[in-house]
Amino acid sequence: MKNKVIGILAVAVIAAFIMPSAVNAQAKANFSGNWVFNASKSDQPPGGQGGGQRGGFGGGDFVAKQDANTLTVERTRTTQDGQTVTTTMKYNLDGKESVNAGMGGRGESKSVATWSADGKTLTIVTTRSFNEMTMTTKEVWTLTTPTQLTITTTTQTPNGEVTMKRVYDKK
Repeated sequence: MKNKVIGILAVAVIAAFIMPSAVNAQAKANFSGNWVFNASKSDQPPGGQGGGQRGGFGGGDFVAKQDANTLTVERTRTTQDGQTVTTTMKYNLDGKESVNAGMGGRGESKSVATWSADGKTLTIVTTRSFNEMTMTTKEVWTLTTPTQLTITTTTQTPNGEVTMKRVYDKK
């Protein structure tokens, strides 16, 4: 009888440590999908540049793929001269730094992605250095509904801070 009680207690203790991590892993938002930029619900960038369907900095449609360890974001856009360019960014979801090639040959970017305590919001802080300048961008990803994603981007530039909200609808 004593051995049964000890066995039950051992299982209960093990479950107490395993269950919360399993619940936390399941509770995290999943940003996978084909996302279409919704201009009518998004802030327009200063000067009217960069946020439209043509895929300006941070705007335009994209495909996201997510597993337990990685978020991969693939953006395809058309340049001013009519060429199609695809950019793929991979972010580690464990708080470790990710390094991605910069867009248009602008060096590399270094990012750290962290989850909110409730697992519903992902914050990605990215630093890019090019032309003897460093720019820091903070993206906050939130599923407003299961079919709507809001990304609020705050960029530190030499001219000050710029914040934009972009809304995407799931295809």
